[in-house]
Amino acid sequence: MSEKKKFNIEYEIKSSPRILYSFLNEPNGLTQWFADDVSVRDQVYTFTWDGEQQTAKLLNAKENKVVRFRWIDDDPQYFFEMEIIQDELTNDVALSVTDFATEDTIGERKLIWNNQIEYLVSVLGA
Repeated sequence: MSEKKKFNIEYEIKSSPRILYSFLNEPNGLTQWFADDVSVRDQVYTFTWDGEQQTAKLLNAKENKVVRFRWIDDDPQYFFEMEIIQDELTNDVALSVTDFATEDTIGERKLIWNNQIEYLVSVLGA
């Protein structure tokens, strides 16, 4: 398996951190934009897309701030994280996504995130 590189993308989201957070860590919220179905048991999330399941362990969650997952079948140093950033002066909210991908799949992975976040924005009505 080739080495993965960390990448980060930031999206402006017109939503309160509290509402946005529920879409990042609750199965019901994640099902509305991230996967076809999501279930959780003992901090392990099972995501289903087109009948295919993938499981991820919740590594970190800070209410209205950040969620970090690690795919169960991936190396321990790799994760994906969604962090809510709120500007103190303007109160603008951004969603920062950190993920890992091999050099030749970073563009594809960013495209997937762009599509997913676009869908999230439409679900939020933001």
